[in-house]
Amino acid sequence: MIVRTWNGSAAKENAPLYEQFIKEEIFHELSQNTIPGFKEIQLLKRESGNEVEFTTIMWFENIEAVKRFAGEDFEKAHVPEKARALLSSFDSISVHSELTLKLNP
Repeated sequence: MIVRTWNGSAAKENAPLYEQFIKEEIFHELSQNTIPGFKEIQLLKRESGNEVEFTTIMWFENIEAVKRFAGEDFEKAHVPEKARALLSSFDSISVHSELTLKLNP
């Protein structure tokens, strides 16, 4: 299992708009399109001063599934223009980690 993580920050006044964009456009698009090997996506947020930090976590069966989603240059972050307009900063690359242990009590 490969976990793809990415981080971005928005000013507090833009955070609800960014979260709405992710829910209505990104999550909706991923729920409609079947990407073989894509398992799930999660969005985390936390307030930090005048900003809200967001972390996207995507789960894939393997690195080939990540490439089906992101292309051969799979480490490059995909940040749509609408998201760029709402974010004050964001990672230019996504981090890919292999899940080695998991406990489901």
